[in-house]
Amino acid sequence: QGQFVDRTEEWALRREREDLLEQKIRDRELIEEKTVQLENLATRLAKYLSPQIYQSIFSDEGKTIEKHSRKNLTIFLSDIVKFTDLTDTLEPERLALVINSYLSEMSAIALDNGGTIDKFIGDAVLVFFGDPESEGEREDALKCVEMSLRMKQRVKELQKHWKKLGVVNEISIRMGIATGYCTVGNFGSDLRLDYTVLGSPVNLAARLESMAEPNTILIDENTKNLIEEDVDCKEFDSFIPKGFSRAIQVFKVNDFISSKHRTQRKKLSHTGERVEINVLDSSDIHAAMKELREIQEYLEEQFKENK
Repeated sequence: QGQFVDRTEEWALRREREDLLEQKIRDRELIEEKTVQLENLATRLAKYLSPQIYQSIFSDEGKTIEKHSRKNLTIFLSDIVKFTDLTDTLEPERLALVINSYLSEMSAIALDNGGTIDKFIGDAVLVFFGDPESEGEREDALKCVEMSLRMKQRVKELQKHWKKLGVVNEISIRMGIATGYCTVGNFGSDLRLDYTVLGSPVNLAARLESMAEPNTILIDENTKNLIEEDVDCKEFDSFIPKGFSRAIQVFKVNDFISSKHRTQRKKLSHTGERVEINVLDSSDIHAAMKELREIQEYLEEQFKENK
């Protein structure tokens, strides 16, 4: 009788251990399932946020993004000239292809230059430099102007691609840049927040963009003072924007003063020994070959300097 009781207890303990093991396995599978769901959700969410903002939210210091701060930022705003005509002449599907390709290309350039994409407003793109990461006011302004010049060139390169999608007239963009103190942080309601910038430089960038000619970059005097050693700027106009008490001097950006200097500054589209160049159609081949030659010249100069 005693031996039978002992074996019953042994079986009960064994069954209890098996139940615990099965529960642990189920818990682990549930955790793995929830982890995959969270990763998929985070991946989808990343498409709605600039990488800098995304990293700030999901890093250990994510709470810092809840604060509002006042910083000296360089603000960029662009839009497509006669965008309404484009929307009236293209079918919805074609229009979506054109606009999505345009915004994708402009976004890639903005992020490559370290800009924070604030938002898309239809065809308009709002980008700022200096938050959440900054390399100094001068470098932020230079990166913004460099981004603008690259966008201008890329739009020119994409004309044949867009023509195949049904765009009759060439797509042109106009750009405005202003530098000054802005308040940056989360703004909105209890139900929805936007991480964005507020301040007169944002309004000024919008005014400069609206008065720019097609494929032209206009900047304010603050930006010009930061970049004039490296960038060729010409006086364009002066005006008193609504809400401003004094006249604003406006300058037109031509290009970097030295093409060699621009090549040295250029943030090349490669990492380590891997080179990435997007070729959408045959019109991009020459641009790709040109960039490869620039990369070669740049690396040869670096090799000579380090020799």
